[in-house]
Amino acid sequence: DVQLVESGGGSVQAGGSLRLSCTGPRFVFDDSEVGWYRQGPKNECDLVSSIGSDGTRYYADSVKGRSTVSQDNSKNTLILEMSGVKPEDTGRYYCAAERGPLVRRAAYCASGFRGYYWGRGTQVTVS
Repeated sequence: DVQLVESGGGSVQAGGSLRLSCTGPRFVFDDSEVGWYRQGPKNECDLVSSIGSDGTRYYADSVKGRSTVSQDNSKNTLILEMSGVKPEDTGRYYCAAERGPLVRRAAYCASGFRGYYWGRGTQVTVS
């Protein structure tokens, strides 16, 4: 069972910065849109940021201007950097990948949703 692995979560003070990383098999990242979902307090699973197979970046309005998503293909790694974090950034962040476009809101953040590759998530708490 292919699994993506996230790291970098934890407790962050409001106004601070965070850096999340996701690694996985090379074939998962090739020709795929790869991105970060956040599961919030109401269990909603929303796409925060992604990189398309053509390099196009997506940022949700809530993080636009203070986040950067990047991909290191040599290391099969997806990175999300966020500054000026806010309490509303709190949630469990999941890495996902799909050969087609990622939906903006998933029914749930876990394996089984549309055949996406998923990680198990990393918790971010901003206070």
